[in-house]
Amino acid sequence: MEKSAIATRNNPGRVLTIAVMTIIAGIQMFPLIWLIDFSLCNSNELFTNGILVWPKKIQWVNYFLAFTNGNFLHYLKNSLLINTLAVVLVLIISIMAAFACSRMEWKLKQAASILMVMGMMIPVHATLLPNYVIYDKLGITDTIWALLIPYVAFSLPQGFFLTTSFMSSIPKELEEAALIDGCGIYRILTIIIFPLMKSSIVTVSIMTYLNNWNEFMLAITYLSSKKWKTLPFAILEFTGQYSSNYAVQFAVMALSAAPALIIYIILNKHITKGVALGAVKG
Repeated sequence: MEKSAIATRNNPGRVLTIAVMTIIAGIQMFPLIWLIDFSLCNSNELFTNGILVWPKKIQWVNYFLAFTNGNFLHYLKNSLLINTLAVVLVLIISIMAAFACSRMEWKLKQAASILMVMGMMIPVHATLLPNYVIYDKLGITDTIWALLIPYVAFSLPQGFFLTTSFMSSIPKELEEAALIDGCGIYRILTIIIFPLMKSSIVTVSIMTYLNNWNEFMLAITYLSSKKWKTLPFAILEFTGQYSSNYAVQFAVMALSAAPALIIYIILNKHITKGVALGAVKG
């Protein structure tokens, strides 16, 4: 410990790097600190001077109103259900597609791989109108499919890219040995491929979940009733219902961000590890 402290003092460059990284981390964390600070204040205190406010009395009632009013729990349930289904479908399709394109031999596999990856270059908002017309003709607007289909479609290219990069590093000899022992394709996937791709699977799951969690444009375009509306609609409703009570609105925003933030904090090391392994091994 003493040697480390002496080395730090004798290395100005390292001290400067630590100081810069600390400042950057503080700047990145400030919006979250500001959001929580304002959510615990009285609305009248928000108009005082200063960026942050020290509340005279912590207003836990703001979070109580956020939970009890505005269908918050209903929207939270919808977000959890839709995002979980999207993650499961993205994992299944991307792993099977990656196996087909990296392990199986067929004429159009190169073209299929390019088309899958090209999906990352298509802007989400460019598909709003054509998708709405298609969904309207199919009669699936204002249903769970109106969100689930685009969520899966726009998450697949990234999931396919990561799983393909990781799968290419797995020795083919393992699969050949399994084939000799009488395993079929699906058994090879479940027994051999899945366990070896744990880091990649966790990474794709988290990134898909976080990318779709706060999505609002697709939801507000395709949904009209409250049945399948997701969590961002809670913020919209509270903005109208509590137009003069800004503290409650901040509490709703804090609650909406909390699930994704908790997931990211807990599983952050898996995201970093999975992306790094995929990049290096791909």
